[in-house]
Formats: sequence, structure tokens, C-alpha cells
Amino acid sequence: MTTSGQIGNIDLVKQLNGAVVYRLIDQQGPISRIQIAELSQLAPASITKITRQLLDRGLIKEVEQQASTGGRRAVSIVTESKHFHTVAIRLGRNGATVTLYNLSGKSIAEEAYSLPERTQETLEKGLLHAIASFIETFRNKIRELIAIAISLPGLVDPEDGVVKYMPHISVDNWQLGKTIRERFNVNSFIGHDIRSLALAEHYFGATQDCEDSMLVRVHRGTGAGFIINGQIFLGKNRNVGEIGHIQIDPLGERCYCGNFGCLETVASNLAIEQRVRSLLSQGYSSKLTLDDCSISTICKAANKGDELAVNVIEYVGHQLGKAISIAINLFNPQKVVISGDLTEAEKILLNAIQRCIDNQVLINFRQSLPLVTSQLDHRSAIGSFALVKRSMLNGILLQHLLGENND
Repeated sequence: MTTSGQIGNIDLVKQLNGAVVYRLIDQQGPISRIQIAELSQLAPASITKITRQLLDRGLIKEVEQQASTGGRRAVSIVTESKHFHTVAIRLGRNGATVTLYNLSGKSIAEEAYSLPERTQETLEKGLLHAIASFIETFRNKIRELIAIAISLPGLVDPEDGVVKYMPHISVDNWQLGKTIRERFNVNSFIGHDIRSLALAEHYFGATQDCEDSMLVRVHRGTGAGFIINGQIFLGKNRNVGEIGHIQIDPLGERCYCGNFGCLETVASNLAIEQRVRSLLSQGYSSKLTLDDCSISTICKAANKGDELAVNVIEYVGHQLGKAISIAINLFNPQKVVISGDLTEAEKILLNAIQRCIDNQVLINFRQSLPLVTSQLDHRSAIGSFALVKRSMLNGILLQHLLGENND
């Protein structure tokens, strides 16, 4: 008699083995079945079975034959991406950016939708309408929709797709993942925006060459995402990386969290703009004006040598550097990535952060530690797509797609 536990174990083995094979093809293709067997340590018969399933589902394809080393030449395999599509959404405070991706991460179409709703119910209604409208608009570009993924600020349980907290509206265990699945009859993935962006940077951006990395994003607030052994570090409580709430000045401004002098009260777009306005109002000389103190304008002025703008960005970089140095001493990453509009003044900002790292981080931790800017800053929804990419590489979505083919 087979117990349910044994059935579960068999399903897990199928998922893991399928993931190993697909991951090797995705990351190292063109690759032969012989090479897959050597690298995966799976039996040739298992490789043959899994690749046949992937071929039948259209998830991989055979390409040119490899050069012969004696005997019949091996056929190479690569992943097939253009037939499978994902709708990825970056949900912000006042709107959503919705992007259509194929499985390679290529953006096919993108639209921005205004969502000024201020209750969970109205936000959900507006979001569902936006997704439905987007799918209808670009239906002719979608061959097979395999998932909808959403990243957002707040506290998210990614396993259940439940949003527990958002900084700008009141939510009560918002079953967003379940709602998306039921409304569109498709797999759904929900994640935290900055943690998801850190994962995207690992798959497609600046940290592809390392397993442990740290991403810090300065936007409306300041947050961090950590990649440990190639995976998002979440912890049991599903929420880590709130670097914006490290206290850097006990006598500083009150933060929305209730504490005083949090990093976010200094290192956020609004705080930076307000600091510039305050200095201008006090009579400090600058080519900046009270009517134009946007982050982009401040960065451009700093790059041209405007003393006030340079001093403000150096100050913010110093405060960021203190918090980042604490995190480096805790996690010892292989690379640190800075993301956000402020990176338009990259040289000034990174130099200020680097000075703190040089003075405050253990020497063995800071040696050969690259400090770089994001390669994905202008791809708003790429973090959401990274959640889908992960589910293919770890076998969860992959096995679901293969299961549909076997039914």
C-alpha cells in the first residue's frame, strides 16, 4: 500500500530532478544529454525521460549537433522561451507598471496604470481591472500565459501569496495570490519589491557572477534585499532587509514607523528633495531653485559640480554607507548593488559610501568587495518576473506545466 507521504516524496523527487535538468539546459545550453547526465549525476534513463517531457511540452528544443568525439554525434538542447509568457506587475503607491515578458526575460509590451485607491477592496478591484485590460490589449502577443507575478512594498508571505502589510493602505491578510489565480485561472506569485529586485539582479543583472549579494534601493524609502547561496534570504518571518529603519541619528526626524532618525528620514527621494529646499531657503548658493528640486535635477546639478547638490548627495551617501557597512559586517556579501534614482550621481554617491565601507568594515570583508549600481533600474517589473524565473528553476512552476501536459 502506498501512503500519501510516499506519493508526496515521489512528486518532490520528480520536481527536483526536473528542475536540475531544466536549470542546466537554461544556464548552460546548448548542452547535450550526455553532458547533462555528467553534471547532474542523474541516470541516463532519467535524463532521457525528463528531456522527452520537456520537448513534448515545448519548453526545450533540439538545435545543431555537437562535434563528434567518436560514434554518433550528440544533439544539443536549449530552452524555448518565446512561446511562454508572463504578466509581471510592479505595484506602487499610486499605480502599477504591467509588463509582458517571455521566459527569457525579454519585455514584449508594457503599460502604466493609475491606481489611486486607498482601501484594500478598491485597490484589488482596480488592479484586477488593469490586469484584465492589459491582457486584452496585448492578447495577440500572448501565445501561452503561464503566470502572473506581482511585487509590492510591504510585508508579504510569498508561499501563500498573502499581503500582510503595505505602507500606504490598510490591508488585512490580503489573499492576493489566491485572488489572481481564481480570477485569471493561472499560476500567481507575490513578492516584496526590493527582495524581488535583488533576485532579478542575480538572474539578469550585476550579481550574476556571485552567489551572495546585497542590494540597497533608495526611492520613496530605503530597503535592502539579500541573496544568500543564490536564493532570496527571507527568514521564518518572511521579512528581512529593513535597512531603512536602522537609526543613524537619535536626534533626527521622526520616521513613519514611530522612531526617530531612521535612515529613511535622510536617504529617500522625498527627504533628499526636502533637504535641498531647506538649504536653499536658508540662503545657500546653488543653481538649483525651489521650483525644481527633483532627484533627477539634483543629480544633474551635482554631476556639473554644484556645491550644494554635491554636499547633499555626499551627506546621504555617508549615512547610507554607515548602514551598509553594518550590513556588510553581518552578511559578508560578495557584491553590493545600489539602486534608485540617486544613482544618476553615481560617482559622487558611491565614493561617499565607499569611504564609510573603508573605515567601518572588517578588512577581510571589504577586500575585493565591488560596490556597483543596478543594471536593472529602468525595468520596473523585472523583479516580479524574477519570481516566475525562480519557480521554473526550482521546479515548482515547471512541474505544474509538465503536469498539465500529462493530464
